[in-house]
Amino acid sequence: MKRRHRAPSPGVACLCDYVDVTERLYYSDSYLSEFRARVVASEDGGRRVYLDRTAFYPTSGGQPFDAGTLGGVTVVEIADEEERIVHVLDAPLTTDEVEGRIDWGRRFDHMQQHTGQHLLSAVFEDLYQIPTLSFHMGSETSTIDVGATSLDPARIERVEERCAEIVAQARPVVVTCEDAASVTGLRKESQRTGMLRIVTIDGLDRSACGGTHVRSTAEIGPIFIRKLDKVRGNVRVEFVCGFRALRQARQDYRLLAETSKAHAERVKTLEKICQRQAEELATREGRDLHASAAPDSEGVRRVRQDGVIDDAMRARAQGFVAGGKAVFLAVSQEPPSVLLAASADSGVHAGEVVKAAVTAAGGRGGGNGALAQGSAPSPQALQSVIQELAKIVP
Repeated sequence: MKRRHRAPSPGVACLCDYVDVTERLYYSDSYLSEFRARVVASEDGGRRVYLDRTAFYPTSGGQPFDAGTLGGVTVVEIADEEERIVHVLDAPLTTDEVEGRIDWGRRFDHMQQHTGQHLLSAVFEDLYQIPTLSFHMGSETSTIDVGATSLDPARIERVEERCAEIVAQARPVVVTCEDAASVTGLRKESQRTGMLRIVTIDGLDRSACGGTHVRSTAEIGPIFIRKLDKVRGNVRVEFVCGFRALRQARQDYRLLAETSKAHAERVKTLEKICQRQAEELATREGRDLHASAAPDSEGVRRVRQDGVIDDAMRARAQGFVAGGKAVFLAVSQEPPSVLLAASADSGVHAGEVVKAAVTAAGGRGGGNGALAQGSAPSPQALQSVIQELAKIVP
């Protein structure tokens, strides 16, 4: 039984004249995810198995091996031994005929990353004549080392945008077999002889490659360049494609959201600390002001301050009257408002005095005997309130 995962845009593939003992099914069909094969040899008590044919891709060319099962047994490694491929299993395989099942999620991820690398490398070459020196596909991100001493943000953005344009164009990705002696137009010359497997992105790139690839640039999905590092005088470009790019974007968003939330909470905490310290400082200022103010003929210390009526001003006023026989008046021009604080032994009821003054001026306000606040409808009305309160605090 063969199961193939079909792409929206069909490609063209051909079989090269391979002489390998193992027939490599992935060369002709990267979308083949199930196959049947015959066991031709085994080692290590059936844990190392050789088949007459396989769809499992071995670690090669910067691309990791496929995962999956053989006869229901988990595959832990696929290695290329030149003329044959060994399947390393986590348990012995005892049957002669087996069904292989490829982990399709892993396979398609590798296809997206590998074709994405071809596209990315071709765009670097096409836009800036920057060659790709090496490629490595990791489990989370992939890298290419490019022949440049540095890359500025403007170039990186242009490369990403050009890749996005070509992905949106859904260009065919075609696999052919061509004679090395006559092949032309390769992005990088191959040192191999005989028949070469050529992967072509229509109108952009031709590269000799034995990896698994998608049939259309549309299947690559988004390509994001995540990081640049200097390596031996060149630049290492870390990137992600397709579903990896989506997952990374989600992860980055969550991380930024969590960091932002933690930062906001820290800022809020610091603001509360600063506010508390400012109020404590204002309270001390009020006490010092009381100590330095001279009592009037009635033995009452009276002080007026102009400024913003906020928590610090209220704390200063309360700190002042806490010393006893004291009245504190604060006046704000914008918005037009007043605050009056009075100690219990001052003979002044702050709430009654403020309410009467602001009501007469067309404003509103009030409070208790110790602390009151009111507002005036205009600067002119505020002057009327101040004149009235001047009877209490000259």
